[in-house]
Amino acid sequence: MESDEDRVDARQLFERLRDHTGADAHGAVVQPWLGRAVGDYRAELAEGVGQLARWAVEGPDGRCQELLWELYALSRVSDVLLLALQPPGDPDEPWPAALTPAQYLELFGRLGMTPFERTAAFDPFWHEIVEVEQAPDPDEPIRITGLVWPGLAMGNLLFSRAGVRVRAGVRHAERGVADRSPLYWTYRRRHRPTDDQSKGWGHNSQWRTDFRVDLRTETGYELNACAHGYGDDLDGLTYTRLTPEEQRELLRHRCLLRTPAHAAELDDTAPGWRNDLYPYPARLSLNQA
Repeated sequence: MESDEDRVDARQLFERLRDHTGADAHGAVVQPWLGRAVGDYRAELAEGVGQLARWAVEGPDGRCQELLWELYALSRVSDVLLLALQPPGDPDEPWPAALTPAQYLELFGRLGMTPFERTAAFDPFWHEIVEVEQAPDPDEPIRITGLVWPGLAMGNLLFSRAGVRVRAGVRHAERGVADRSPLYWTYRRRHRPTDDQSKGWGHNSQWRTDFRVDLRTETGYELNACAHGYGDDLDGLTYTRLTPEEQRELLRHRCLLRTPAHAAELDDTAPGWRNDLYPYPARLSLNQA
């Protein structure tokens, strides 16, 4: 029977970081975990990413289910370790353990991930909006003004987007919405509400949440590529009451960029557009050409 010391998974790392009370989380928690993870664990991640890419083209692959859960758990680790780099929230709840930016990149780099910044031009596949500077010209396009944290990719799979500050006209990104409305497919941020499909489940069940799979392809992007679709029962879903452009925006940015066109109507339906749009079954293919 496998002991807790022998087990290597991201939930274990998350819980040990959460419970750590000392100053050196990197030396006391991360390094010992990495010492056991860089062999088979890293190889299994790399093999699984290839299977996920085929899923997007050929359809569901049951072998990927455990990987989707494991990647979700790793994304939780990433989310809480990035809290120290984010604007404070209200009320602000700091995470007990923190790493330096170099230690954060070492952790995920040794698992086979490659950091990126891509600050030349804003692209919602690569970039998450952290702060909006509202330009006087409402038609000014979104422009990156600073990097808050780097992103991570594993081959063609996006693991986490780079956090950026931007300047934009209100018709492209509205301050208070693009940077403060709920961010979906996300466990935690200091400065804005978040939502993922683990919310509301029990201590163990919450870890059976699928990671959102975004893939770079030869022709463009596959967003939420392993989603199952809504099916026929769409009654009452707030997401379907957004305009087609807003639905597309939500899939690309993981949040809305502007107050919805039918905000008053949406607010009359519980839970309202600022609480639960439930976009999780939707997927989108984008051709860069």
